[in-house]
Amino acid sequence: MYLGLDLGTSGLKGILIDDAQKVVAEASAPLSVKRPHDGWSEQMPTDWIGAAESVLGQLAPHGLGALRGIGLSGQMHGATLLDAADDVLRPCILWNDTRAHAEARVLDEDPDFRAITGNIVFPGFTAPKLVWVARHEPAIFAQVARVLLPKDYLRLWLTGEHVAEMSDAAGTSWFDTGRRDWSDALLAKTGMRRAQMPRLVEGSDVSGILRPELAERFGIPRGVVVAGGGGDNAASGIGVGVVKAGQAFVSLGTSGVLFAANDGYQPDPATAVHTFCHALPGTWHQMGVILAATDALNWFARLAGSAASDLTADLGGLIAPEKTLFLPYLGGERTPLNDAAIRGAFMGLEHTTDRSAATRAVLEGVTYAIRDCRDALAATGTKIESLLAVGGGSRSRYWCQAIATALGTPLSLPVAGDFGGAFGAARLALMAATGAGAEIATQPTISAVIEPVLALSDAFDEGHARYRRAAAAIRGLT
Repeated sequence: MYLGLDLGTSGLKGILIDDAQKVVAEASAPLSVKRPHDGWSEQMPTDWIGAAESVLGQLAPHGLGALRGIGLSGQMHGATLLDAADDVLRPCILWNDTRAHAEARVLDEDPDFRAITGNIVFPGFTAPKLVWVARHEPAIFAQVARVLLPKDYLRLWLTGEHVAEMSDAAGTSWFDTGRRDWSDALLAKTGMRRAQMPRLVEGSDVSGILRPELAERFGIPRGVVVAGGGGDNAASGIGVGVVKAGQAFVSLGTSGVLFAANDGYQPDPATAVHTFCHALPGTWHQMGVILAATDALNWFARLAGSAASDLTADLGGLIAPEKTLFLPYLGGERTPLNDAAIRGAFMGLEHTTDRSAATRAVLEGVTYAIRDCRDALAATGTKIESLLAVGGGSRSRYWCQAIATALGTPLSLPVAGDFGGAFGAARLALMAATGAGAEIATQPTISAVIEPVLALSDAFDEGHARYRRAAAAIRGLT
């Protein structure tokens, strides 16, 4: 058996698969986020260990005696700061934390960062966070012996090794994405050294061996390997079989992602598209990223005093967008705006705007943001030939039909089951333990294909054009 652990923002999930990649068992443990100041988002790494202990404890009764490999997936960009004794120096600054926007802007003005990393320096990336710590918490910065990404702190607990892999490291702003190595020049520009970075492996390689004390505690054989794994989206790409050029998926989770696999390295930072290494050797991927997808729907559900699933269940069939318009920038935006200060808005409200109209506006706003991502990827030359939908938001047929119509692309829904980061991490564990390669990362059986509603294509084109004008109009006002 092979175990995938996915460290998300709201929880840690574990999936156990067998040699045939059939899911044997699943478990999860919740996590919470602290927001002590506007724009801040933090978690304590010790909470991740507690969640991992809970998940392993839940899975242990299923019998882990046949376990051969563990793979890791996780939220990207987080700054986990350790001292020389591997003690945590401060809460981890998460991917959706925007406090380092000024530091990111200064780094991004240095052309070496875009030239070497292939990406804009976004406020949520790791390097500007360390510059922020150096400026605002110098006593802590002076003690930093190692910087780990969130899932790699779990790896340290599992194996005792300081290791990262290419897909996650590519989101730090310290990484030479074309060469698949740390950039000493970029590290030096932020006051850091290679010695403070973890060792690098490919996602399908062995990164270490499970510590004997953990093996004994949870009934796991000695010698179980821990794979490099992948950043959450790269691991999800492995999970849904998006590993070749032309293949893509849209993820409707807390954040929203349009992810496309690439056979080569083709960056275009000016589009605000992320160009990262994939979790497999010799492959890359591109992502358009929006910071609030289901997060926007859940926010509105709280405001409306209803469950998000109830809001979307009442909508009926897809209709043309109406006057009400929603901009989903609750905590800034990445692709294509690269704007940490912009905030969301409802526009076009009138006396007849009811709960259903507002719900449709929220879904449409996120849909338009995903279309922005598609347009940005297309500007780099990336073509999407097949598109799958994953994540909690994909359970809404209305939302999926809106996305298919706005993008003019059929949207395939996998059969019931989790093909996300945890499943992809389990596949990477299988690769590391057996020597298998990309051939095992097949696409799932499709339960339904959502076709664009061609009669509404023009209406969604017009809605997207309004959305773009509205986004331009509110910049600087919020």
